[in-house]
Amino acid sequence: MLVVRFSLAAVLLVASSNAWVPNSPTRKSSSLVHVPAPTSSTALHEGSDSSFSLTNLFGGGGAATASPNLRGKSGGSGSKHPSVRPHISPLNRFKKGQDPVQTKPTSELLPSHPEAVSGVIESNGMPYIILPNKSPPGRFEAHLQVFSGSADELEPQQGIAHLTEHVAYMGSRKRERLFGTGSQTNAYTDFHHTVFYAACPVVTPRGNIPMLPMALDALQDVMEARVETSRLEKERAAVLSEMTMVNTIEYRVECQILSTLHRENRLAKRFPIGKEVLIRNWKNDDVRTWHRTHYRPDNVLLYLVGDIDPAKAVETIKEKFGHIQADKQAADISIASLREEASDLATALNNGSVKAAQSWHFPPVRHDWCVQKDRAVAKELQVPSGRIPLVSGEAPVDEEGEPKEDPGYDLQLQESYDLDEKVDFLETKHLEPGKDIRPHMFKHELLQAFSLHLFAKRPVEEIIDLDSFRRSMARRVALAALQIRLNVGGRSDDPAFTFVEFNQLDSAREGCAVCSLDMTAEPARWKDAICKSLAEIRKLGLYGVTPGEMERYASSLMTDAEQLAAQGDRISHGDQLSYLMETVANGHTFMSPMQSYHMTAKALSSLTLEEVNKAAAELCAHVTGFHKEAEAVDGPTIVVACMPKGVEDPDDPAYCDEEALVQTIYEACQQEVEPEEDVVVPHTLIPEVELNEAMVSNPPGWLSGKFSDGTPDTAPDSLTRPFTLRRLSNGIRVGVAPNTAESQRGHLRLVAPGGRDAERRLGFKNGAMAVGSRTMQEGGAFGPWTREQVELFCVDHLLMVEIKCTEEALVFDFVFPTTNVGNLGFGDDVKLGITGTESVMQILREILVGFKWEADALGRSKQSFRSSHESLQKNLEGLSTERVAEAMTGHDERYLSIDVDAVNDITLDEAKLAVMSQLSPDNLEVSIAGDFDVVEVLEMVYKYIGTIPADSNSEFKVENKVLPEWTGRVPKPAEPGRYIELELPDSDPRAVAYVAGASPNAWGYLADGTTVTERVLEADKRASDFDKQRRSHPLFAYAALGLISEIANRRLFSTVRERKQLTYDANFSFSGFERLLGGWFLVTVTASKEKAQLALDACKETLAALRKNSPITPDNVESAKRVILNRHEGELRTSSYWTHLMSGIQEESIPLKGPLAVTDFGAVVESITARDLQLALETLTLDEDKLYTAIGKTVLPEGSEIKEDEIVRPAPVIGMRRGGALTG
Repeated sequence: MLVVRFSLAAVLLVASSNAWVPNSPTRKSSSLVHVPAPTSSTALHEGSDSSFSLTNLFGGGGAATASPNLRGKSGGSGSKHPSVRPHISPLNRFKKGQDPVQTKPTSELLPSHPEAVSGVIESNGMPYIILPNKSPPGRFEAHLQVFSGSADELEPQQGIAHLTEHVAYMGSRKRERLFGTGSQTNAYTDFHHTVFYAACPVVTPRGNIPMLPMALDALQDVMEARVETSRLEKERAAVLSEMTMVNTIEYRVECQILSTLHRENRLAKRFPIGKEVLIRNWKNDDVRTWHRTHYRPDNVLLYLVGDIDPAKAVETIKEKFGHIQADKQAADISIASLREEASDLATALNNGSVKAAQSWHFPPVRHDWCVQKDRAVAKELQVPSGRIPLVSGEAPVDEEGEPKEDPGYDLQLQESYDLDEKVDFLETKHLEPGKDIRPHMFKHELLQAFSLHLFAKRPVEEIIDLDSFRRSMARRVALAALQIRLNVGGRSDDPAFTFVEFNQLDSAREGCAVCSLDMTAEPARWKDAICKSLAEIRKLGLYGVTPGEMERYASSLMTDAEQLAAQGDRISHGDQLSYLMETVANGHTFMSPMQSYHMTAKALSSLTLEEVNKAAAELCAHVTGFHKEAEAVDGPTIVVACMPKGVEDPDDPAYCDEEALVQTIYEACQQEVEPEEDVVVPHTLIPEVELNEAMVSNPPGWLSGKFSDGTPDTAPDSLTRPFTLRRLSNGIRVGVAPNTAESQRGHLRLVAPGGRDAERRLGFKNGAMAVGSRTMQEGGAFGPWTREQVELFCVDHLLMVEIKCTEEALVFDFVFPTTNVGNLGFGDDVKLGITGTESVMQILREILVGFKWEADALGRSKQSFRSSHESLQKNLEGLSTERVAEAMTGHDERYLSIDVDAVNDITLDEAKLAVMSQLSPDNLEVSIAGDFDVVEVLEMVYKYIGTIPADSNSEFKVENKVLPEWTGRVPKPAEPGRYIELELPDSDPRAVAYVAGASPNAWGYLADGTTVTERVLEADKRASDFDKQRRSHPLFAYAALGLISEIANRRLFSTVRERKQLTYDANFSFSGFERLLGGWFLVTVTASKEKAQLALDACKETLAALRKNSPITPDNVESAKRVILNRHEGELRTSSYWTHLMSGIQEESIPLKGPLAVTDFGAVVESITARDLQLALETLTLDEDKLYTAIGKTVLPEGSEIKEDEIVRPAPVIGMRRGGALTG
């Protein structure tokens, strides 16, 4: 139950999406790549007048010379533009008459979205797709996709796609015209593309000027970007800083995975961040050459999604982009050697790559496919290894008519080049004839756990007709069944792994579908974890799913499709656009939600168990094929294992090398497995008779809602807008808000004030509340039901449950469908289950009155906290932040991680007492928002929650043990402030800096109990009565602090990144406590080790300037207001935001939070002036002598000595879950 920290709907949605995301944490990452710079380039761009360019670095003025050459000889194309070749239209299924190579229709074609409009500008061939969408109304998004990314870079261009993205958009004057209009703009670079976007209102906030022409002007400017020296230098500094920003251990693991997975193609050597030595030395011509080569009409696709008229949009597109011509772009390609090289690359990729054969959205690569022997791969996708011919048709002849040798082109970079990382090619192990595995081990001192990543690469199957759609449904059912088995098995009394996920998803960025197993375990249990996870995969592959699983997950797919259909055009522009882009990229048919619903019903109504089990066998074939008596698959299975460095004794259970890894996998695949047995899953957890008895024994009642912000009490029997707020007679506060923007979905939040602050106040052991809440998350048995039955009940009803303990509260979050779920059958024969809303009420009631505390759940909870604390000790950002918090709070345990000894010391009874002491009804607040009938929900709350006795859990009540003045508030930092320096052993150089100081909490309360309003009024003796009234509004401080944060972030960007060029990113944030008095602000800035102190000083300078010589201006305020209000309007479309807004409204511990915080939000924000913010800024501790500052740096591990010619760096890639785009 509570252990299901995901909804099945999420699993099914992910399984149907078109972007593969393995299981490393999502984060933006990059790496500093150390490549020895040629002596000739020393000190360039440090005031040097040298005319360095790529041609200088790579062999004077002639052809680029790497060793060996990518191509055997020099020679270009006869095309006016070196890279223009006939190719597949990037419109894919939107292009009429264009059939994909791999999949031909074999049955009824899937319908295309009836409102989507596509076309090509006649004058230059530039394609576009337009999708009208109404969510949110009055806004649109424009995305320009350039089908060239890092995988298209030549040897001397590594990193130039990303740098050009920065120069082209960040330096655009036309983009700057969008500032202050409520627009958001950015760009990102990946292997296969570079994308620029603008999300804008339909008209300007002032003047009602149409913004579509303005947005397209900015994107058109990208296509014709000027490369100016000043902008190049700024963006060069930003990119170099980005290299060091997030070079975390997680990032390095991702690099190892990608380099192994794609060792047979360009992706292993062409990561978006590029090479530092090149980035430091490029001149304007280098960037211009890349831009003019790739930013051409036939190589882009423009997407428009939003509240727009397609006919008018088409005319605007033609007006803005119709004049751009590839030949004109070619005239600016001034580096002859690169022109020739680009021509050969264009020829080679057209002659042999998945990009040319299947989708222009893919990178120019080939793959070592891993498929069943009876699954034929299209001939065009069977690209051979080795050099690609540069000549098609008859062999060329020389002047004398003699045949000339075609040297070919090393498109997949399988040969060695000067800038390659110093790594050996990975070997493929032959377990038995035809059974191949490609292993790789990565060991590092910062790794804490063992992780396994096992892959098979398969061609993307275009989903274009009913047959291919049915196959995709079958895969999704099989994947859902396996994932739930793994989750439930992983939560046994003695789980072998701490995380496991198996999936197969299409990945346009890699040009293939990737089937992946991602698993983590304790290092000493890695063999057991491999055996158990592979056993489950083999079980599915050999025996398939059970009839009960088939029924369960097919029903879930139908519910999911129904929810999307109900949402219709209320799906946000961003979500629509992401789905559209990935669907088009992979060659699938783009359907409307309603069309998808009808086709899902049609496919599932006849889908058989045999079809699902056939799909299961295909998914698992690379694992089942390792059995000595099984038929092998064609192609290698790829495996990467990552683990801590330092275990050298082969007898140690934590010891692992490649030989042991491969042998363990092979032996695991020989173990016998038995078919899965169906589990009886309840359709309801609380029988009607039990509920009726509760209504008699504990009759519920409604009381008025009461507030502390001046709002009058609400009547107990009336509905109010935008939410209904009441109290139950047992003391539980209730808030209910309708939200139709997320169709058929809801969110419930239960809050119990206290959290880790209550640990101290009530005298519990350090960490007892946190460990106890996690124990609840890890448990889930109650009443007559086992944990497994409750978990599967949550799966059947698409419930997601998350329980967490913060510094000031226990928070229980539930996401649920609001329709009938757990249905049996289809169409007229369907037997409806209870609604998701009712199922979540049953779960909530049982948590409060019937939860069973289990020792094995406590064990899993403790292991989670131990791992978190140990990982913190090896995380530069986390450990540095911890040191700052220790200094500012005087080592107050409420704000620090829980150490291993404290975790180990907590017993089950202590964890239970800590949590249950907070769950008395009079301490609880329930907030519910979603697409439902408010009256029906109130009736459910009345029955299920109102019948909980008022004295429930009274046996756990604990009296205060600590005086109130020592709790309920953030400690005041000691004065003067402190400078903290931290060094963390790590082989890669990194640094992070912090500036921190005391601040009010989110509602303006300082630690001494005074408020922002009081201090502002005290400072402004001459304030008018109107100003005094404005500033006395309960929401004034909340809004003012939000605006200050936005302005501070913009100033940090302008000063630290733009003007001083010291960092890629600097961030200002508040701690944001609501119940605790006081808090702190924190500025985080990443920089190189050499520039860390300068970056720290620049951040302090920026904060000081805000107070003195560069105060807040009206323009600053207006721009921040647009951001804050647009964000608020966007978030109001989510039910989770509504529960956040309602939580605390009826709590006495947040006296300024009441209904006015929601109803008056826009008016209060609009009323705030620059003068208000300047005065409110003084409530922050900004005096330099009172600031707490810190710099965390990495240092070489003790005993390490790395010689320059022995440096081995992971190939850099940015921001993943197994890779992701570099965001500009």
